[in-house]
Amino acid sequence: MADEKYAGEFYCVKCREKREAEGDVVVSNGRRMAKAVCPECGTKLNRILGKA
Repeated sequence: MADEKYAGEFYCVKCREKREAEGDVVVSNGRRMAKAVCPECGTKLNRILGKA
């Protein structure tokens, strides 16, 4: 998974709203996750992706 990107909706826990963002795909505990930063407040965002 070399430099894989994910662009889509993330849920910001601090803002309590869904935000559009672009982040990197990483593997954590055997799961693919997208990690980004909230464009409004700067909080780290995580989204668990499917296994493929």
